Amino acid sequence: MRDEVDELTEAWARERPDLDLAPVAVFSRIGRLNRRLDLARRDAFTAHGIESWEFDVLAALRRAGDPYELSPGRLLRETLVTSGTMTNRVDRLAARGLVERYPDPEDRRGVLVRLTPEGKSTVDGAFGALLEAEAAFLAELSPRQQAELATLLRKLLLPFS
Repeated sequence: MRDEVDELTEAWARERPDLDLAPVAVFSRIGRLNRRLDLARRDAFTAHGIESWEFDVLAALRRAGDPYELSPGRLLRETLVTSGTMTNRVDRLAARGLVERYPDPEDRRGVLVRLTPEGKSTVDGAFGALLEAEAAFLAELSPRQQAELATLLRKLLLPFS
């Protein structure tokens, strides 16, 4: 079984036999999968009327558990965006009825951002569609191979955590 990365690697090996091309064989495939996954994510989210950035905020709130609320500061840490960006995102999501702001009962100056029932339904539907798409990507691998792949990828990512 061959793919386009095999051809690319063979061409480089012919031109640069002095180099170890093992990283190309791995990361070219990861890059290609990432592009396809980005498209699948976009399709899953679009089918539920949201964009990727909206999913990120809604998913952070959903993962927080009932009552599905977080402070803006916690949302910043969960989504890795700036304060100004988060304010804009919460404003836009609130205007769409997907989140609401509430006064923080433990801090008179603070607010909490909470999923509305519509926001919860939207993120749940988008997440289900995303999981279906991701499962299709992994369909050629057995459950054991999927677990092994997850372990190997975790090992590669740990130095960046």
